[in-house]
Amino acid sequence: MFRFANPEYLYGLYFIPVLILAFWFWMRNKNKLIDKFADKKLQSVLLPAYSKGKSIIRFGIIVLSIILLLIAAADPQVGTKIENVKMSGIDIYILLDVSLSMQAQDIQPSRLEKAKMEVSNLIQKLRGDRIGLIVFAGEPFVQFPLTSDYSAANLFLNAANTSTVPDQGTAIAAAINLGVKSFNYSSKTEKVMVIFTDGEDHEGNIQEAINNAKKNNIKIYTIGLGSPDGVPIPIYNQQGQQVGFKKDNSGNVVLTKLEPSTLQKIASETGGQYFQAANGRDELDIIYSDLNKLKKTEFGEKQVTNFEDRFYYFLVPAIILLLIEFFMSERKSPFFSMLNKKFGIES
Repeated sequence: MFRFANPEYLYGLYFIPVLILAFWFWMRNKNKLIDKFADKKLQSVLLPAYSKGKSIIRFGIIVLSIILLLIAAADPQVGTKIENVKMSGIDIYILLDVSLSMQAQDIQPSRLEKAKMEVSNLIQKLRGDRIGLIVFAGEPFVQFPLTSDYSAANLFLNAANTSTVPDQGTAIAAAINLGVKSFNYSSKTEKVMVIFTDGEDHEGNIQEAINNAKKNNIKIYTIGLGSPDGVPIPIYNQQGQQVGFKKDNSGNVVLTKLEPSTLQKIASETGGQYFQAANGRDELDIIYSDLNKLKKTEFGEKQVTNFEDRFYYFLVPAIILLLIEFFMSERKSPFFSMLNKKFGIES
C-alpha cells in the first residue's frame, strides 16, 4: 500500500510549468540581446567560454531537484503490514446549536464558528474515543453518528451551518433526547454529551430530557455562547455578505442574549459542568482533561496499516543534483564543444 503523508506539498508541482515557461522567456530574451550585440561569428570571438547548452542543463538539474524535494516533503510511505488494534475509549456526542442566533458576533468570529473551532480542536486530541455530532435548531438531526474516523468527522463538522436545519428555533430538549437515542448501549462505554448553545430554549420539556439522560447514565457538559446583554443577529445573503439584522414582525431589531440558567440546570443534574464561552479560551480543553479521567472501555478492533517513510529515496538524489549544479560552471567544456560540432547542440 502506498500513500503520501503530506500530500499538500505536491501542489507545488503546479508551479513547475510556470518556472519552465519563465526560463524559456528569459533565455529567448537573453539570446536576442546577444544576437543584437554581435553576429554569430563575432560571438565566438567575444564570448568564447559562454555555453547556452550548459545554462539549459543547469536549469534542468534545478527543476528536477525541486520536483524531487517536493515529493520528499510530501513524504511517500509504503505500508508494510496490517495489524489488528484494540479500540477503547468513551463515547461523546456534540450537540451543536445552528439556529440563526448563533450567527451573533458577541464572540469572535461568531458564536457558531467559535463552537466549531473548539470541536475541531477536540477531534484532533481524541485517541480512540468515538465522537458524533447532532445539530439542532427547531428540530435536531444526526450530522454524523459515533465514529473514530476523525478526518471524516472534521469534514462533516465543517459543513454544519445555520442552513443545515430548515426549521428555526432552539429545541435543546429534543436534541438531548435524540442524543440519548443515538448512543449504542450494547457497548458499556462511558457516555457524554457536550452542548453548545446560547441557551434560548424555545421548546420546553427540559426536565423530561434531563431525566432521560440521567436514566441512561449520560453526563452532560454545557457551554453557553453569547453575552447576557443581548446583541443583534446579522443576516447574510447567498454570497456571504451581511445585508442587515434580523427583525421581528414590527420591524424592530431582534436581540439575542445568553440564557445560562437552563444550561446550568442540565449540567448540574447530570453530573457535568457548565461553562460560559469566552474569546481566547477553549472550554473543551478543560472538559477534555475531565473526560480523560473517565474509564476507557474496549469496544472493538480495527485494522491498522503500518507505514514506513521513503522520502530519502527522493531527498538524496535531489541533494546530489544540487551539488552537481553548484559546482558546474557555465563555461564551455571539451565534451559540449564536441557535441556542438557533431550534432549542432550549441550555437
